[in-house]
Amino acid sequence: MTDKALVIFTPSGKRGRFDKGTPVLTAARQLGVDLDSVCGGRGICSKCQVSPGYGSFPKHGVTVSDDALSAWNAVEARYDEKRGLKKGRRLGCQATIEGDVVIDVPPESQVHKQVVRKAADARQITMNPATRLYYVEVQEPDMHDPSGDLQRLRDALRRDWEIEGLDAPLSVLTRLQPALREGKWAVTVALWKDHEAERHQLIDIWPGFFEGRLFGLAIDLGSTTIAAHLCDLRNGQVIASAGVMNPQIRFGEDLMSRVSYAMMNPGGDAEMTQAVRDAMAGLATGLAEEADIPARQIVEATVVCNPVMHHLLLGIDPVELGQAPFALATSDAVSGMASDVGLATINSAARAYLLPCIAGHVGADCAAVALSEEPYKSEDLVLICDVGTNAEILLGNKDKVLACSSPTGPAFEGAQISSGQRAAPGAIERVEIDPETKIPRFRVIGSGIWSDEDGFEAAIATTGVTGICGSGIIEAVAEMRMAGIVDASGLIGSAAQTGTPRAIPKGRTHAYVIHDGTADGGPKITVTQGDIRAIQLAKSALYAGARLLMDELRTDSVDSVVLAGAFGAHISPKHAMVLGMIPDCALDKVTSAGNAAGTGARIALCDIDARAKIEAEVHRIHKVETAIEPRFQEHFVAANAIPHATAPFARLRAAAPLPDVSFNTGGAEDGGRRRRRRG
Repeated sequence: MTDKALVIFTPSGKRGRFDKGTPVLTAARQLGVDLDSVCGGRGICSKCQVSPGYGSFPKHGVTVSDDALSAWNAVEARYDEKRGLKKGRRLGCQATIEGDVVIDVPPESQVHKQVVRKAADARQITMNPATRLYYVEVQEPDMHDPSGDLQRLRDALRRDWEIEGLDAPLSVLTRLQPALREGKWAVTVALWKDHEAERHQLIDIWPGFFEGRLFGLAIDLGSTTIAAHLCDLRNGQVIASAGVMNPQIRFGEDLMSRVSYAMMNPGGDAEMTQAVRDAMAGLATGLAEEADIPARQIVEATVVCNPVMHHLLLGIDPVELGQAPFALATSDAVSGMASDVGLATINSAARAYLLPCIAGHVGADCAAVALSEEPYKSEDLVLICDVGTNAEILLGNKDKVLACSSPTGPAFEGAQISSGQRAAPGAIERVEIDPETKIPRFRVIGSGIWSDEDGFEAAIATTGVTGICGSGIIEAVAEMRMAGIVDASGLIGSAAQTGTPRAIPKGRTHAYVIHDGTADGGPKITVTQGDIRAIQLAKSALYAGARLLMDELRTDSVDSVVLAGAFGAHISPKHAMVLGMIPDCALDKVTSAGNAAGTGARIALCDIDARAKIEAEVHRIHKVETAIEPRFQEHFVAANAIPHATAPFARLRAAAPLPDVSFNTGGAEDGGRRRRRRG
């Protein structure tokens, strides 16, 4: 037994043991956790706010008791009285560690703020939104006509716009009479009616002619990242985009961990529901401020997400999704009030639309990818991989489309990586290694200059080199394989075996130094054997899922591959192929679709006919369940090799020959046998 307490920080995943009584801020600094502080721990600046988690965390193997942190102190009480602390928040400089604890560092407390990697892609979208503006002149009331103002508004809409049927929620009805009188019986109304609604809904009303615009939110609610795009409902233009880490990460980095948390902690599902709704509401408020528009003018939202996130957002316990037969509460599209899913900071009568789910483990995000990329119209056999913490995979053409999900885990997002971090300024995002000298060069987010180019130090003066994000670690591992630093089994060689002093001992294994940090005072950034294994597990799950779909269609090859998601937009096809993340394919046939799920959400936001189309298409998509398919494990094991244990990857080897090296044939001291033949 030890008197030291285990502290786990999310979303970074960094952990360590500390003496009881250690301030949270001190522990964070010692572990290199990205926790801000300006006042030197005096409890003045409030930048070190954290959110401790309590209860059972099977993913981390800990149970957090209510007294895991010290009691609320006078400094925190004074700050809360003067400025207010969000419920559940503590000041990291004041709270001390008294027991095993899981602590989430919210985005606003991080020095290196999250970069929206799920940016909006340019796309021609047919504009046929559900919510539109209508200007009408309403008949004044008359002593001889007992009808009400709402009834005469209905008459005007029928007369001028041939609109039959209008319902008005109480929140809007209370503003009707003042608006009519201020506008001298002329008003502009926002009406909502989608592809299934029989009647129009009155969303808002303005006196006279309203010259403003209506806006909508397209939200990609991912397991790790929530990305939102504010769109002009007149022309579909993306006005602003933003992203935050999904606060549910503190309950578990992967979906099954969150289901387990709900199972083992009474009320845990409600806790996770509130966390994600608060994050979405905060995103909406921030986007309105960034675009300098009244939040009232955001009148609609579309949301895409995986089934677990779908249920938690709707306030449905996801426990059924954690066990066979993985039953959804509903697979149909869901339409309702935006405030019912936590978007209470926009127009009070705004509507929300969630795309349909395909099956228990293939959700609305996969439906959105299908809507964006339209594999059901393709003449060729196309493989579409939307890669994140949970990968959604589509394979098919105009004849048949298959779908599955694969639990890749958070490694592609930079989590569970020794020097890993989320995509933020200062994070290494591109890596190249000279195959002869074994010397790396890299590029960081926030600078377009490579580390070996003039001006690099000046370009990163404000950010430094802080870690490595998902795209960076993927390129690093692939480059290490191409440079002969990693063998086909994923083993990192010693300095003697690889011919570079950058291969350093790390316990009983080795690590490769990308950046030593000595010159700029930053951290030493390495790729460890554990990092390689994490990437192998993630890429094997992705490949196995794709291969399983190919088996269903009885094919050993695909005509083209589309990489989607935050990963897909920031990694080269060659590096993905070298790792063996995807089946062998001509490199010029591997393309990026960017954030296809987000694009699908935007299409559904702007075009109600697209909603009807995807609702029909999901019924034609055939779901393959990886969780119960025995061949998945066979494919997974074979895919552990880099690029693969048995698949020849002939196209890849023709374009990028890989060194035939093996580092498991001798000790680290003598270097073992080393074969240099290239194949």
